[in-house]
Amino acid sequence: MSVVQPSAVLHRGMDHDDAAALSIHDLTVAYDRRPVLWDVDLDVPAGCLAAIVGPNGAGKSTLIKACLDLIPRVSGDVRMFGKPWRSVRQRVAYVPQRETVDWDFPVSALDVVAMGTYGRLGWLRRVGREQKRAAMEALERVELVEFANRQISQLSGGQQQRVFLARALVQDADLYLMDEPFASVDAATEQAIVAVLRALREGGATVIVVHHDLQTVAEYFEHVILLNMRVVAAGRMDETLTAAHLRATYGGRLTLLEQAATALGRLTRDG
Repeated sequence: MSVVQPSAVLHRGMDHDDAAALSIHDLTVAYDRRPVLWDVDLDVPAGCLAAIVGPNGAGKSTLIKACLDLIPRVSGDVRMFGKPWRSVRQRVAYVPQRETVDWDFPVSALDVVAMGTYGRLGWLRRVGREQKRAAMEALERVELVEFANRQISQLSGGQQQRVFLARALVQDADLYLMDEPFASVDAATEQAIVAVLRALREGGATVIVVHHDLQTVAEYFEHVILLNMRVVAAGRMDETLTAAHLRATYGGRLTLLEQAATALGRLTRDG
């Protein structure tokens, strides 16, 4: 299989929007020759709070990683603000899953957050007073200032997730890609994360989040991408999170559809 380079020209016959924060054209990803994502084609408008939703194994995390060139693509092209990721990388921040990190590494919460300044600082310069000040401000936004000097292995799971979020915040990005930031966190941390996401959106940033909870998706987000290897539907929450689209995404699984009904009910009440 050949891998299409990120610099490939985006096919203009699909009416992709150059102003979109994220534009994906015919993206296919395979593991051991088995497709995980197939012909994914979508635009995410700038300035929105968007969720990627789908069943386990649908390729949600893979989609974000492929957009960031963390895994190879079989085919397809990805643009951010009309350009390849590598040419706008300073405008993009990534929050990976907490489980993918070695939290026993001997660094403090402040050290981890300050790592988010490396992209602008450059590898040959050391973190200085200005970068540490920005890192402390980011920790304040996630309500962790008092844990700044705590070694990350001594933090709870929710606190570690907030540290990751602060590391992304200090990058002052225009586009945030987050892989299940709500996974295995307590209620207080979840609400703190929601508040930060909304503040980012209100500040003009675009936030795209892999999300697993159908009961909160309509409450937390305004744009949704329903994914199951392919894009089943994508668009505004009130137009896209429908029973038919959810049934197509989840294959009629009873328990999940019951959760979906709860989410739809909440969406109807709020509307």
